[in-house]
Amino acid sequence: MDDVVVRRGQNQLLSKLTWSVELDERWVVLGANGAGKTTLLRIAAAELHPTSGSVHLLGEQLGKTNVFELRPRIGFTSAALANRVPPDETARDVVLSAGYAVMGRWREHYDEIDHDRAEELLGGLGIAALADRKFGTLSEGERKRALIARSLMTDPEMLLLDEPAAGLDLGGREDLVARLSVLAMDPDAPATVLVTHHVEEIPPGFTHVLLLRDGEEVASGLIEDVLSSESLSETFDQQLVLERSGDRFFARRR
Repeated sequence: MDDVVVRRGQNQLLSKLTWSVELDERWVVLGANGAGKTTLLRIAAAELHPTSGSVHLLGEQLGKTNVFELRPRIGFTSAALANRVPPDETARDVVLSAGYAVMGRWREHYDEIDHDRAEELLGGLGIAALADRKFGTLSEGERKRALIARSLMTDPEMLLLDEPAAGLDLGGREDLVARLSVLAMDPDAPATVLVTHHVEEIPPGFTHVLLLRDGEEVASGLIEDVLSSESLSETFDQQLVLERSGDRFFARRR
């Protein structure tokens, strides 16, 4: 992204943002409500065009490429996507249908290799036993994991996760963070961007951080260089103390 601006009426959601993600990087985007995180991710998912500035995704420039051909190369999961899943759809079919970029099985044909891939992904996220369960009967954490499996179904070149731990209890959050850490440390995994409000949700193995406030970059770069009590305080506009225990982060008000 180069000098990206997004306006909606009188509101500027992103302001002159320049940012790049490389193939082997795992990014966390941190900021308060209204900081522009979801807008940023929707641009990265080719779901939204900037008001001004240029965006190149996977070698293609937004505005000069067919986004319907580009989107299958990007794995994307969000709360808005979860709301579109038919409640009677099985977890297996939620994952399978990503191959046709549809939500809800109808008359599409899937090969045995597709079924095997869906089963493998469900297993990797710890919910293989739930493959035949209806999505509407799954817990919040199980739904999150099913949607992450779906986002990986097409073997994407980029993975975008919008607040994947939102709404989870402590156990569900920790389980998801551990599984995302395994994914982040896999050298064959796609470039990944994870949006969150909470430093406690940063999985070990994530390498970079972008801090946003009111649509503007506060700081970005390697987590070890950028994430600090000072940068976090500026991002959330209050005095915060950042602590680290092993490979996890924790924050509290000063």
